[in-house]
Amino acid sequence: MTYLDYAAISPLDKEVMEAMHRAETQFFANASALHTPGHLAMNQIEYTRELLAKLINAEPDEIIFTSGASESNNTVLHTFEGCQIEASPLEHHSVIEAAKVYNGKKLPKLYSCMLANNEIGDFLDLEKIVKQAKKENAFVHSDLTQILGKVSIDVKKLGVDYATFSAHKIGGPVGVGALYVKKDTPFKPLIIGGNQEKKRRGSTYNTVGIIGFGAALEKIIREKTWEKYDQDVRHLRDALAQRILKEIPGSSLNTNLKNSLPNILNASFEAAEGESIQLYLDAEGVIVSTGSACAAGDIKPSHVLMAKTGDAEVAHSSIRFSFGLENTMEDVDRVMAVLPGIVKRLQGISTIPAKSISRDNS
Repeated sequence: MTYLDYAAISPLDKEVMEAMHRAETQFFANASALHTPGHLAMNQIEYTRELLAKLINAEPDEIIFTSGASESNNTVLHTFEGCQIEASPLEHHSVIEAAKVYNGKKLPKLYSCMLANNEIGDFLDLEKIVKQAKKENAFVHSDLTQILGKVSIDVKKLGVDYATFSAHKIGGPVGVGALYVKKDTPFKPLIIGGNQEKKRRGSTYNTVGIIGFGAALEKIIREKTWEKYDQDVRHLRDALAQRILKEIPGSSLNTNLKNSLPNILNASFEAAEGESIQLYLDAEGVIVSTGSACAAGDIKPSHVLMAKTGDAEVAHSSIRFSFGLENTMEDVDRVMAVLPGIVKRLQGISTIPAKSISRDNS
């Protein structure tokens, strides 16, 4: 199998798996309990908190553990319920949909802007948003879920008040995430009913999951994975981009290769439907996504690509290839061994008017 869907979820890292297996027998107790096993479990949780704080240049008590990025995003927007909320049109659905629910007319104002988009990989102008927010005494939230481990992060330099993270994007387990909340900023818990996380997030700790998150963070810090992404992974991504444009008529890129995450490539194929391409690739053992994996089953065109291109056909014909550290040039070769033929076949039977491809598929 050639797996190129790391932006959706990364395979559970071997070190993470081993750490979680040990935790199941060594740190099984309720981390909020006063007995010794509870203290041992809490020590592991605090260690993970310190690791994440170190990695993003925050203080440990500015980190809140959650069930994932969607909960973290919702928690921030819930905090500003009834206030003015302005989200970029490229945000994740968990921000866009929550903003519709919580948006109001009161002050203070919240801006929500990713540093880089999850579908196309492009960097957004977060610096501009932060400057505008300072002029208005507003607050800034940034979903950094796709950034962690791939780009060096310093929340103080970014100037954000809130930031979102998720473990399963970095080889950690599903169901664990974190929220950075800058000191002395507004905060209202989304989940209440317990004293966990200093009353900022109720519910019994997912100790094993948090320990897995910590093991993934340890590996990032030890190996400085952002350097590997910038060099090795970017080389693979760019090689695939060049071959797609060269070898597949009617292809185009939705990712700005010069200003994007090093591991995401979004491409469109004229007169070929994205979901059909994805299914044909899947049958060949090549795993990719179309649109956002979180919106699977939604027949509407990607809101991200519609915001960027305004072209529904481009959005419907898009495929996202996302790389991880385990990928090699053999994976690029494998994609290009089957993708041109798949696209040609679909273009040959398409009823969509084509502008730049030949209909001679004999």
